[in-house]
Amino acid sequence: MSNNTQNISRCLLVNDLGLISYLEAWDYQKKLLGERLDNIELPDVLLLLEHPPVYTLGTGSTEKNIKFDLKKFSGQLFRTERGGEVTFHCPGQLVIYPILNLKYHRQDLHWYLRQLEEVVIQLLAVYGVCGQRIQGLTGVWVDNKKISAMGIKVKRWITMHGIAFNLCCDLSGFEQIIPCGIGDKSVTSLDRLILDCPTIDEVKDNFIKIFCEVFNYS
Repeated sequence: MSNNTQNISRCLLVNDLGLISYLEAWDYQKKLLGERLDNIELPDVLLLLEHPPVYTLGTGSTEKNIKFDLKKFSGQLFRTERGGEVTFHCPGQLVIYPILNLKYHRQDLHWYLRQLEEVVIQLLAVYGVCGQRIQGLTGVWVDNKKISAMGIKVKRWITMHGIAFNLCCDLSGFEQIIPCGIGDKSVTSLDRLILDCPTIDEVKDNFIKIFCEVFNYS
């Protein structure tokens, strides 16, 4: 298959997992990826969920971006195989893990990340918010504050990990880290930007619709 192959009849399965532990969702992603490594004909999957409070680090993350004492920390923290620096997940943050075979889309990781950003930018536009990219950085920003972080892992062109979108979450957990290793920028959430914040179910529905349009699912 060529690097620019797109198959508009590709099937996408959507699985809403609700509030689920990071470890359980991580194991499920690895299971889905493994199945698709064995059988490339299996459909793509979109996992939508929330996590209880948890910190995660990417493969190249440095602990210098963690402000709390790891020896005294009693919460959850995982070092994962995704790219990117340290981030924070909590209820009210919509997390999306696409398990996609990029051989059916485009075998280009920069393209894939820009497509993920485009989904979030279009999602924000539904609520009258202007999401932006910042040159050289990954994610989506509003007024120089990050509203959506992204970190991916790709194995033989099959993706895992993905997007965290701050909807109506407690942002105080981000104060204990330097989010994504960027010290001169802060984070924000949709409920801080608009008067009537939508429910997470409404945002999920809009996300799915836009994701299918951006990635050309029929």
